[in-house]
Formats: sequence, structure tokens, C-alpha cells
Amino acid sequence: MKQFNFKLLVLFTTATLLLSSCASIKKMKKNADDIRWEVAPTVLEAHAGQVKVSVEGQMPEKYFAKKATATITPVVKYNNEEIAYPAITLQGEKVTANNAVISFDEGGNFQVQGAIPYEDAMKMSELQVKIVASQGTNSLDFDPIKIADGVIATSELVVKEGMPVIGIQKGVNNTGKYDPTIDAFQRVVPDEYVADIKYLINSAFVRAEQTRSADVNTFKEYAKTAKEDERKELKGIEVSAYASPDGALDWNEQLSQQRERTASNYLSSQLKRAGIDVNLNTKYTAEDWEGFKELMEQSDIQDKELILRVLSMYTDPEVREREIRNLSEAFDAVADEILPQLRRAKFLASVDLIGKTDAELLAAAENEPATLNQAELIHAAVLTDDLAKKKAFFNSFIRQFGDDWRGYNNLGMVQIMEGDYNAASGNFEKADQLDNNNPIIQNNLGVIALNNDEINKARELFSAASGVGPQVDYNMGIVSIARAEYDNAVRYFGDCTAPNAALAKILAGDNNGALRILEATEDESAFADYLKAVVGARTAKENLVIESLTSAVNKDAAMKAAAKTDLEFAKYFDNPKFLEVVN
Repeated sequence: MKQFNFKLLVLFTTATLLLSSCASIKKMKKNADDIRWEVAPTVLEAHAGQVKVSVEGQMPEKYFAKKATATITPVVKYNNEEIAYPAITLQGEKVTANNAVISFDEGGNFQVQGAIPYEDAMKMSELQVKIVASQGTNSLDFDPIKIADGVIATSELVVKEGMPVIGIQKGVNNTGKYDPTIDAFQRVVPDEYVADIKYLINSAFVRAEQTRSADVNTFKEYAKTAKEDERKELKGIEVSAYASPDGALDWNEQLSQQRERTASNYLSSQLKRAGIDVNLNTKYTAEDWEGFKELMEQSDIQDKELILRVLSMYTDPEVREREIRNLSEAFDAVADEILPQLRRAKFLASVDLIGKTDAELLAAAENEPATLNQAELIHAAVLTDDLAKKKAFFNSFIRQFGDDWRGYNNLGMVQIMEGDYNAASGNFEKADQLDNNNPIIQNNLGVIALNNDEINKARELFSAASGVGPQVDYNMGIVSIARAEYDNAVRYFGDCTAPNAALAKILAGDNNGALRILEATEDESAFADYLKAVVGARTAKENLVIESLTSAVNKDAAMKAAAKTDLEFAKYFDNPKFLEVVN
């Protein structure tokens, strides 16, 4: 009887199983080309700094071994580097793990989705699928499978240079918001001086004591100086005569007319004596109820509120007077304190104060900045295109008016124009400390955040600056591109013809709209020409591609390397005209 070798049987059985399992996953590797792949987008794209992808796979029938497990990982391969998307693990129908099951007889579908951070080096890359299959203790790496090209990074072309806002107007406009378009500087400033002469009750006689009052003497000197000073222009003199609202209306009308005549005659003779030739504008008011109301509001007379209520309830002057007289105690006080002040003639001189010319302002800002006020220093800085002078003027502003936020804000704006964002940031912070939550400063702090690629912070700051001006909308347009909110970007840019506005149109799918902007823009940068070439590539206009790229590289040679690796121009990579431009 032959002896049975159990160990040999075990070894034989194990070897058979190993060969069988290895053969199963080897077959899967051999037939990997039978897997069908769908990728969205078909060419990878960068949006909001991310490269998102959706990969759908279809395993054919009789493909996936019943006891096999496979881990599938999409990766972006570039410059001998790779970044992986989230993986998915699949299993055959006899595997007891908790993964998605693929039927051997029927095959099956699966999907992998994910996002990875964009890097510039990914512009020339490809999307591969890596598969590692295992069965039992065996594991097998499949050859990488290319399933897409990548990455179109047109969204990354956005220029993140926001628009700062200069601080000009201190305060708010009549809508309650800061308006940077209002120039606080006034070369011609209106001014006026008012003097009264008082009359006795029922009299139109100009008393000598009234003509010698300090008020009247100052008025005459004011008018004389305005006539003689070349920095002043006497616009006109007005005489307004009044009667107090007591007594008969007909008499008061006659009395106020007489007061107008006597006051005008007196003032006309005084002006003629001083050599001032001016036509007097004259008028009279029969009963000065407006003056009465104003004086009553300022008084502390008993029953003041009752009297004011009478004025609001009745418009007929006789009814008003009767009702007020009925308040006997109060009327005595009115007769003593209020009515004598309304028996008067008012002299008003209107003068324009003529400020410095532009040339005088610039000279003073350079040589005698201490002689200028805030508005004049700001206006001088606006007048010049010399950034060094602008900085000097705003530094003078800060030395003289250190508690005014506009000096630091405006100096920061000039520093942005110079490209010194660090220095600008410090000055905007100082301005913010002086006037916290000022929307102009919030916008400018947002410009700093945008330059630092702090998109969410910039968005918050620009939102706080809403309503300041078109600069904020432009800045929000940049933020919207950076967040891949392209329709919002188009809305924020509105009628703007800057290249960033054209880029928003391209990304929103409106190539014709983008071309209209680029043809209308005053921006002659290489960036604008490059975008025009992108529009040409997207609309299959070869001449537009070649002409625009030629212009772009002539202005900036770096555009050659950019175009060479830009998949927007993938169809032209073998085009001799294209190669001539970019090589």
C-alpha cells in the first residue's frame, strides 16, 4: 500500500490557487483597455484655483474577477510629478469587504469625483488612471491609462490688481454715503455777511444810532474790501425789509414798503460814498411770520409750545394774531422780546472768495504746504501725475493734519500705484484706526487682501464698501472670477472695458462679447492682446489668433512661453504660423 503525502497535496493545491488568482488579475491587467472611460470636462480646467474632475468607468462583462479587488486612482501627471484625486475601491462579487461590487457576468459602472489645487506646472499635463488589483495575497499594478489632457487655466489669467479709491470728500453726500467723485476743493467759495437795522414800532425812520452800530459798520467794510480785493468778487447786495406780525395787514404791508425804501436809500448813499457801484436788490415782507417762528423756537417764553402750535394750525395772519393775543400773559412777553426784533431791514452782501490757480496750488504744495488746507493739498496732489510729488504732498498732509484719515489713505493709494503694497497696507491700517469702517478704507484694505490672494477676506471688505463707486464693482468682478462665479463677474464689470471684464465674458461663454470689449478697450497691454488670441482660438479664427499673439509677444516676450503651453491653443501647436510666433 502506497503512503499518501498530505503535505505535497497542500503545496500543490496552494500553488494551483495562487496560479489561478494570479491568472485572474493578470487577465484583468491584460484586458484593461476594455474598460471604457468618460471624463468631465474632457480637457481638465482650473476654476477658483481648483482642478475638478468627474471620471466614470464602465467595466465590461466577464472582466472583473469574482474574488478580485481593484483600487482606481485618477492622477494628474506633470513634470515627473503627480497629484492624486480621491480613489475608489471596487470588489468582485465573492469578496466579503464593504466596497462597490462589480458583477463578473454583467460588468458594472463606477464614478470618481474630486478636486486638487491648481499649479502652473499643470498646464501641460495629462489625467491618468492608476489601478492596483489584488486577489488573496497577490497584488498587481496595471500600466497607467491616459484618459484626458490638462489643464486649461484661462481663469488663472485674471489680474488681481484691484482699484483703490482716493479720499477726497470728508463726510457723506446727501444719500448718506461717501462719494469719492465729489471734489471737496472749491476754487470759488461763496461767502456772505448780514447786518440789521431796527425800526421803532410803526416807524420807517432810519435812526442814527442804528447806522453807527458795529454790525452795520462791519457790513460796509466787508462790502468795500470785497470790491477792492482781487481775490474776492462782490456778487450783489440785497435789502429785505419787514414788519412785525402785529396790527392790520394792510398797514404792515405799507410800513414794510416804506422801510424798504428808507433802508435802500440809506445803504445806497453809503455805498456810493465808499465808491462801490452796485445795484441793490430789494424786497419787503408785510408780516414776518417766518422770523417770528424762528425767534419763538429759540426763546424760553412761557406757553411757547402753544404759540408754535397756533402757527402750525392756522395760516390766516389775522387768525394767528388773534389766537396769540388771547394768550395774554404770553403775548406781553412776545411784544417785549420778539416783535421788536422783527421791525427791521436786513442787509446781505454776497461775495465769491477766489482761491489759488492750479499753478499757485502746485507751487504752494511744493514750497509752502503749511499755507494750504486739506482740500487744497489733496487737489494739488490730484493735479500732478508725478508720483514722487503726490507722495510728498500727502506726507505734508499727514504732518499738518495727522488726525485726518485721508492723508494716510491717499498716501497708500500712491504706494499701490508704485507697486509697494506692503507700505500701502500699513497706511491703510492707520487710516482705518482713525476712521473705522469707512467704506473707502475698507475698499482699499480689500485691494491689499486681493493682492495677497486672500479672496474671501477681500470679498468681505469690498462688500463693506458697497456704494462707494465703480471701483468697488470692478474689484468685486475680480473676486467673482477668482471664485469661479463668472456670471456675477460679468454683472459687476458692467460696461467696463478693462481686459479683466473681457476675461469674465470668455469664462462665461460669451466670446463675441469679450471680443467687443477687447476691441473697445484703451488698454494696450500684452494681456489684452493675449485674451484676443484666446477668443480667436475659441471661435476658430486663425488670423485673429496669429495677429493677436504676434502683438502680445512683441510687447512682452514672456507671452511666447505662455502660449506654447496653453491648451487654449492646442489645435495650433503644429501650425507653422503659430510656431513661428512662439519660438
